[in-house]
Amino acid sequence: MRGLGQYLVSTGAADADVIGTAIAEVGDGEELPRHLLQQRRITEAQVAEATSIATGCSFVDLTTYTFDPQVVALVPGPLCRKYRLLPLRMVRDQLTVGMLDPTDIIALDDIATLTDLRVVPVVVAEDSLMQAFERLLRSDGELSDLSEQIGESSSSADSMFTEQLDDQDIDAPVVRFVNLLITQAINDRASDIHIEPGEHRLTVRFRIDGVLHEMQRADRSIQDGVISRLKIMSSIDIAEKRVPQDGRISVLHEGRSVDLRVATLPTVWGEKIVMRILDNSGQSMSMDDLLFLRRNEHRFREAITRPHGMVLVTGPTGSGKSTTLYTALRTVSNPRVNVITVEDPVEYRIPDINQVQVNPRAGLTFASALRAILRSDPDVVLVGEIRDRETATISIEAALTGHLVLSTLHTNDAPSALTRLVEIGTEPFLVATALSAVVAQRLARRLCTRCRQPIEDDRAMLDAVGMPAELINHATVYRAVGCSACSNTGYRGRVGLHEVMTLTDEIEQALVAHGTGSELRQIALKQGMVPLRDDGWAKVADGITTIEEILRVTV
Repeated sequence: MRGLGQYLVSTGAADADVIGTAIAEVGDGEELPRHLLQQRRITEAQVAEATSIATGCSFVDLTTYTFDPQVVALVPGPLCRKYRLLPLRMVRDQLTVGMLDPTDIIALDDIATLTDLRVVPVVVAEDSLMQAFERLLRSDGELSDLSEQIGESSSSADSMFTEQLDDQDIDAPVVRFVNLLITQAINDRASDIHIEPGEHRLTVRFRIDGVLHEMQRADRSIQDGVISRLKIMSSIDIAEKRVPQDGRISVLHEGRSVDLRVATLPTVWGEKIVMRILDNSGQSMSMDDLLFLRRNEHRFREAITRPHGMVLVTGPTGSGKSTTLYTALRTVSNPRVNVITVEDPVEYRIPDINQVQVNPRAGLTFASALRAILRSDPDVVLVGEIRDRETATISIEAALTGHLVLSTLHTNDAPSALTRLVEIGTEPFLVATALSAVVAQRLARRLCTRCRQPIEDDRAMLDAVGMPAELINHATVYRAVGCSACSNTGYRGRVGLHEVMTLTDEIEQALVAHGTGSELRQIALKQGMVPLRDDGWAKVADGITTIEEILRVTV
């Protein structure tokens, strides 16, 4: 909408100087509010209020609005997303519709024709509208319809259907099915999409906040079409079905680019596909967002701000190790520091950091890339994962020769990282000298703040599950309930649990003497290491997560 700048000034959303500078850069058209939002000069609500004044339409705050499902259902979900609007209320023959641009005549005419009602537009904020879409508009029904269409259209030979996939337009059922599947997963905040072939059915599951949820069951007849479409999108050889393959998809979702890491796995009923949705917001997190306990954060900061040494983050796949390392990189990175990473794959593109993608087929392994990196005068080196003796040895030698090395390892707790490095062939005295700290990490689901309910004081129960006495006295423990904001799960988002072990003289001596993991752990606990479960109890006491979550993800 043109001319919005003066209304942003009149509402006090921004100073005239700021608006004038922005207009000089991008003009006074549709790019102006987007430019100011990117610079965090204004909020979505302030844009909506200014639009309301400019158009003479009312402003409605959707964050506290109570929706009527029957009214929302008057306009199909795809049309709501297309025109970026949502039906709010109906009185007699009048339908009130929340819109980002109430001057969109085409949208108003289409909705009026569809509903046979008089449409009255009101202005809503874009961020609250997108949240309402997540809660109210789902693609499950349309996905079911499309799966039936695909099944009918694939009655001919499978090979013929597969060959023609690359030429299909955006309206083809298989293309729409895949696009809707990815869109729904992103809207549901899923971290992974699992497409699993079976004897009679194709099952689609989303991993949301660390837990798998079945979302779709379709007839097996659509399997080859959907899998071939995904393999084409991710530049994977569609003719090869006998070996696992990897690829990558980049999609545009609501104006932002979202990357998906694709992996295929041959099974007895066909190829299983898992797509990891890479949320680029992870690269912009700060240390405060990681929610370390104060003692743990102090130890971690001290380790990553040293000029040399190695810091390891351990945990299972999907426990947030990469996010923690990228946050550490952002903390230590500045124009005076040369930061180079070697990853497989490069999950997030970070500006002003040199990132290297491993390519084993071309001979570029972690070890060979590390050798080249060390000839490129780095200050900080991030190694995506230590998998073998050669990579571990070169990383340790780099940490001993004036470089800060950050990496990940797959172990269950922090002390086990030391014995794991020794097990794969590195010398114990080198490990003890090079390592500065080890962080073990898990992710627990975060309570939905809108519907959580406090549990009545039950000291006996808290004591029975093992919560420390000093926390019980000051704890406010909540339970998960479920509401529309969290899809009736009681949880929304995840929080990290951390166990930070710093290398002391006693631990180094025990490691050189070939101490076991349990012996190293006992020493670390005596020297103040907070176990994963105790870190979780602190977050339960703060009302961030639940007792059930801590018992689920920690031992």
